[in-house]
Formats: sequence, C-alpha cells, structure tokens
Amino acid sequence: MSFRFLHTADWQIGKPFAQVEGDAGAELRAERLNAVERLAALARDRLLDAVLVAGDVFDSNEVEDRTINRTIEQMKGFAGPWVLLPGNHDAALSHSVWTRARAMQMPANIIIADRPEAVAVWGDRAVVLPAPLRRRREIDDQTEWFDAAQTAPGAIRVGLAHGTLPGRLPEAAEAQNHIAADRAERARLDYLALGDWHGQLRIADRTWYAGTPETDRHRDNLSGAALLVEIDAPGAEPKVESIATGGFSWHRLQLELTDGRADRVIEALANLAEAAHRRVVTLRLSGAISLSERFRLEQELSAWRARLHSLEADLGALLEQPTLEDLDELDMSGFVRLAVERLKAEAQSGSTEQAALARTALRMIYLDHRQAGEGR
Repeated sequence: MSFRFLHTADWQIGKPFAQVEGDAGAELRAERLNAVERLAALARDRLLDAVLVAGDVFDSNEVEDRTINRTIEQMKGFAGPWVLLPGNHDAALSHSVWTRARAMQMPANIIIADRPEAVAVWGDRAVVLPAPLRRRREIDDQTEWFDAAQTAPGAIRVGLAHGTLPGRLPEAAEAQNHIAADRAERARLDYLALGDWHGQLRIADRTWYAGTPETDRHRDNLSGAALLVEIDAPGAEPKVESIATGGFSWHRLQLELTDGRADRVIEALANLAEAAHRRVVTLRLSGAISLSERFRLEQELSAWRARLHSLEADLGALLEQPTLEDLDELDMSGFVRLAVERLKAEAQSGSTEQAALARTALRMIYLDHRQAGEGR
C-alpha cells in the first residue's frame, strides 16, 4: 500500500502586499487563506495520507492570533495529519507564532515540527524527518541529522526542509540556510520535500521544491501549485504530480512602442480579458508615442484598471513625440501656437531635463484640450 501525501510550502499567511493598495491588496492577503482551504479539499478529495508544509507557513512571527486561528480553520477540511515546518519567515524562536499556536490548543492532527525529531505520520510505515529553522539564518545545514536518523525497518523516509541548495537554484535565489544537494542520497530518503524557492522545481528524482500554492510576485517560476507525491514502498521512485492551486495569476508586460501608436499595449491587455478580475498586472512601457495615441492609451489604461484585479503601469520611459496632426488638433493661433512650437522643438532636443519638461508640458496641454473638447 503506497504512501500518498501533498507537498506544499511557502504559504506566508499574513503577507502584507504593500505594493498593491486598497481592496486589491486586502483580497490578495485573503486569497492566501483561501489557498489553504483548497489544499485541504484537495487532500480530502484525493484521499491522501498527509499534508507536509515545508516552511514559511506564516509570513512572520508577528502575525496576529486572529490570523493563526483563521489558518487553522481553513485546514479543517482535511482530517489527516498536517506537518508544519518552521522556515526563515516563521523560525522556531523561544517566543514565536508556534509557541502562540500551541497555546491555542490546536487540533491533534496538526503537528508542529519545530524539533529535529522523527514524526510518524502513517503508523510506523512512513516517517517525516523535519529540519526546522530556529533562527532566520542558520549557519549549519539543519538536514545533516537526517543521515544518522533511525527509523523502523521498512519505513518510508521523507525529509522536510526549508532552504537553499547552493548552485541548484536560479541566480535570483537568496543563498542562505544551505542544504546539501545530495542529502536525499546521504540520508537514504525516499523523498526530500523542500521549501523556500517559491516556484516548483525538480532538483532530482527524490528532491523537489513545491513552490507557493498562491502566486505572490511577478516571476516565471511555476508557482500557484502543489505536489501530490506517491511512494509505493521504501526505495521506490516517487511519483510526483503537479496540481494547480492558485487563485490569482500574475503577469509582467514589458513593451517597446516603435510606431508611435498604442496598439501593442491594447492588444496585450486584450489577451488578458478572460478572468481579468483574477489577474495582477505590471506594465512597463518604453519607446515613443504621439500625443493623440497617448490620450488613447490613458483612456484604455483607465478602463483596464477597472477590469483587472490590479494594474500597475510605469510609463516613465515612454517619450511623447508630437506630430503635426497633434499640433493641428490643438487649434491654437498667435503666441499660444508659437509657445507650442517652441515646446515641440525643446521636446525633440534630446533626453535632457529641459526636453523632459517640454514633453510633459505638451502632453498636459494636449490632454486638457482633448478633455475640454469631450466635455462640451
């Protein structure tokens, strides 16, 4: 009979999402709790034996007691064992989120693995070897004790750890809390369940990062999922299935406008129309655009801000290049026309501060003119 469990990590319940303001940020915080409920339903519906959480259950040790209680409530959908490992965000300090959680008299099926001690999760047929972090940055490899850990004969051995395998993660990963890349082999593990890297990543047949179940940043790293792992017997190769669990999708759009028009931006946003309210988008534009197209772009962005869950648009590198048609549309004469012509000449003089001010002035004149015309 095989041991089947859910490998997840990096819930970071209580993450503030300070970069997303207002209700949109509050909904992202709430969605991390919803993800826990989805994990519980998944474990229940697939008749799994356990759920292993490889660190950073909470975003910090300072989360409110209310947040701890809400997390426990979301876990009630699965009655089997939950093994929760302290990570670098919620390290097992002398006073921590874990000491407060214990004082709340949690359900007996929730196991806080804050000591380097074997945890039996399936009778004596499967044992979890946890490597809790007791401070944010550990100097020594906390999984080293796995090698000599004694387990019952014939027991499936699963390691649970949170940290970095030097040289095995993308360059953007933080190099802290090192774990030996060959720990699964050294410790005779049937599977090593890792957390810290927020995307799913196979290190070896028996060593995986689960990633966060709810995407929390703009990075192409296969986040928003969990791993269903099945091990038939000690020494058998694990069967690993990735299952989507995320509620929101995050998108980073970086576009250069080369024809003075906003068409590329409008088309890119249109591709996100399906389930737009569940998308978090960052838009970075560069290149050049005419004043009439800039006006059109601003209107489109305003409409998309109302449709998308969140839209952050950075237009700082987008230069306005007024066309003759733009200036003719202003319908100005005399000294006003001369002033506009002078601003146009200064705007085209390069990337100096004076040129930037001239472009801004032209855009404001044009937008005011267009908006005044539409209000007639």
